[in-house]
Amino acid sequence: MTQPAQPTQEQIEQAQSQWVREQFQKANRFMAEKGIIPHKVHDKESRYLVPFIALWKMETKQPTKKTYWVLSGDLPSDVVEVSVAKTAREAVRHFSMTWHMKAENLIRTGVTRDQTQAKYANLLISRAEDLYKMQADDKLWQEEA
Repeated sequence: MTQPAQPTQEQIEQAQSQWVREQFQKANRFMAEKGIIPHKVHDKESRYLVPFIALWKMETKQPTKKTYWVLSGDLPSDVVEVSVAKTAREAVRHFSMTWHMKAENLIRTGVTRDQTQAKYANLLISRAEDLYKMQADDKLWQEEA
């Protein structure tokens, strides 16, 4: 019985690059669905934790010139204006708190009696907790310090 070959560093990097491209496309689609047309990505301020989250700082020209934090990955996509968070770390904290509040509102209003809404509320809570742990981990944010 032979062992499966371990991926090379080049294969790992290719897979990571592919994942980042897919998340970029996902973020662009999400923004387009909201009527926001991305124009420019601020690469140096965007962050990726493959294969969990990609946080993009994107600038738009249409419908108006604005800058947004756009979240994609193994979680619901979301977008917020950059004015609510100066750094990627603050944006992750903002999404975490917002998702906790959304889930709490879903539960409080009783819509979670619907199985689909209950699953969505649980997903928001789970991912909000994951995001909170990520933003609290100083090792992930050394460049921003």
